[in-house]
Amino acid sequence: MEWVERLNKSMQYIEEHLTGEIDYAQLGKIACCSTYHFQRMFTYMAGVTLSEYIRRRKMSQAAVDLQGGGNKIIDVAAKYGYQSPTAFNRAFQSIHGVAPSAVKTEGVSVKAFLPLTFTLAVKGGAAMDYRIETKEAFQIAGVSEPLYQGIEQNFMIVPRMWQEAVENGTIQKLAAMIDMPPRGLLGVSTCDENEQWRYYIAVASAQQSEGLETYTVPACTWAVFAGEGTNQSIQELEQRIVSEWLPTSGYEYANAPDIEVYLNPDPQNAVFEVWIPVTKACM
Repeated sequence: MEWVERLNKSMQYIEEHLTGEIDYAQLGKIACCSTYHFQRMFTYMAGVTLSEYIRRRKMSQAAVDLQGGGNKIIDVAAKYGYQSPTAFNRAFQSIHGVAPSAVKTEGVSVKAFLPLTFTLAVKGGAAMDYRIETKEAFQIAGVSEPLYQGIEQNFMIVPRMWQEAVENGTIQKLAAMIDMPPRGLLGVSTCDENEQWRYYIAVASAQQSEGLETYTVPACTWAVFAGEGTNQSIQELEQRIVSEWLPTSGYEYANAPDIEVYLNPDPQNAVFEVWIPVTKACM
């Protein structure tokens, strides 16, 4: 329950800072995980990205402020962090489907997005195959690109990287370099708080090759989950890990990369593992 309580404290922090600066790093600290893991965990559990949830909450409250016509639009826009009336109008219409000026008139419908509250629910009943594995640091070799702090853009970057790696022969080159476990193609999200976030398509290898980067995955304890199916199946497994396994496991995220291991990378008949960095939950 500590885990759920920390998530709800992070929601309380958002509510207290809707009209100020919402520090994503602080949200991670409240939940005892990295900024990256907090955003990923939130998206899987809430079904919406963190930035979209915050936008919805701000625009929901902005509509309340505008109803009745007592407040100026420019003042409400500034209250919720929009220095440009144009940007505020665009955000407001994207949520409510009407312009802010229309809300000043009685009878105009707007949407109310209430604050989220997390609870521990009984789900599933379907088995999840996993193991806990402590592993020394190991080197990976591959290609990488920067990831954004706001994770929405990353949802477009990663699929494009894989498509390009297939088309330009990088996948075949990497497969021939595998010389240590985990023995598969790796998707590695390195999202340390103190470094530029990056995503690697790589393999575990002690080798170096022209045109490829290397990165050392730190020593860590991993919760390793096995799965198979389509590429969509790995997203479903990751959602189950966060929403079903993690809250009652006695573990929480450690500050280390997330790793997807593709043992058979066929997008329609994939065999894979999801490696989640974990540490014993703080009490």
